[in-house]
Amino acid sequence: MTDHKLTLNDWERLRREIPAVEPSKGPIDESLMQVYIDMAEVESDAINPDHYKSGDIECIDAIKESMSSIAYKGYLKGNCMKYLWRYETKHLDNPQQDLEKAQWYLDKLLEVVRSK
Repeated sequence: MTDHKLTLNDWERLRREIPAVEPSKGPIDESLMQVYIDMAEVESDAINPDHYKSGDIECIDAIKESMSSIAYKGYLKGNCMKYLWRYETKHLDNPQQDLEKAQWYLDKLLEVVRSK
């Protein structure tokens, strides 16, 4: 079990998202607490969610292996452009999410360019 400390803001967010979740007035069941922590962690990684990491290889690595270096760089550049293009219109309540996705793809592109 990882050592996580949920803040009052975390509890408040969980309470809003999962109304049955309330901080206990008594001792907290460790297994139930781990469920809450796991739920918070899953929702916190909207940029590279767990469904991209299932199996023995991460999706981005499979895509990279299926393409030439030039095609892969184009794929990464295209995804940067896509997320930059739409960040002001798709997620009106959270434009930062698309900017973070663009940054994630830009970081991958920088890794490729730096490795040459």
